[in-house]
Amino acid sequence: MTLKTKIGKKGYIIIPKAIREAVGIDEGDEVIIEIRDGIVIKPLRKRIDVKELEQKFRSHVEKIRKIKNRREPKPGELSSISLEEEFED
Repeated sequence: MTLKTKIGKKGYIIIPKAIREAVGIDEGDEVIIEIRDGIVIKPLRKRIDVKELEQKFRSHVEKIRKIKNRREPKPGELSSISLEEEFED
């Protein structure tokens, strides 16, 4: 994929949302800028805090256990629900 854009004031470059989403860059994330035959911008991978992830998982499991009248979903019933929605606070 190639993108043509202009450099703004103070050297800013706007990366379109579709590209940011495709490579996993969010506002405030750090990127690595490499100079090769041109300029390469890559996301700096975040370290995963395993303890925080475990705590969020336990909390989510507890929420699920508290749901009354639980039943197994029918095939296709949850197709409109994304995993992101499942883990939002």
